[in-house]
Amino acid sequence: MVDSVNSTTSAAASQSSTATATKSLDQAGFFQLLTTQLSYQDPFKPVENAEMLSQMTSMTTADGISNLSKQMESLNSVMTSSQALQASAMVGQNVLLPYNTGYLENGGKVNGVIPITDTTSYLKVTVQDASGQVIKEIPIDGEHSKNVNFSWDGTDKSGNPVKEGAYTFKVTGTIDNKSESLNACVYGKVSSVTLGNSTNPTVVKVNGLGGYYLSDILEIAGTSA
Repeated sequence: MVDSVNSTTSAAASQSSTATATKSLDQAGFFQLLTTQLSYQDPFKPVENAEMLSQMTSMTTADGISNLSKQMESLNSVMTSSQALQASAMVGQNVLLPYNTGYLENGGKVNGVIPITDTTSYLKVTVQDASGQVIKEIPIDGEHSKNVNFSWDGTDKSGNPVKEGAYTFKVTGTIDNKSESLNACVYGKVSSVTLGNSTNPTVVKVNGLGGYYLSDILEIAGTSA
């Protein structure tokens, strides 16, 4: 009797240890549990075939969802690595951002694009410094129905070079005989890339302008915008 109790206690401890280590029911464990359930069922009230089939189907479905989740995690890891590799190749490249602020480097210039959706004429780009002071106005003649490129050479109204820094570009144009404010998109040079993961997106740092998500970038223009 003592040996039987010890054996039972040892088996129970082993099962408890296994259950603690596993903490989940795999397919083999499910069929073992099902077999045990069948061996102890009431012979006068046996398990219906439909109920048994339902249990087996539920287990198969749960196992399939678990495998699919693992595959999706693996795919997400591959996509994140691929995105990071592509982003790292952007260092030193000029990218077009959907913002009207650009950074002027010493002896450099700032390029941008004016998105045009309606026929527009009498375009004018006004360059302002950080305090809002007008540095220069750049007129663009003609009538335009497509995106228009513009460039600022880094000089003021008198043609003198201005200091390095961030400048804002405001655009106006005439649409249907009315003066309208338009958007400006400005190029910037990528200085570094902070690689992301599944929860934190990759961030691209642009000279003098800070960090932007990859989804913010409209165009990669190479080393010359």
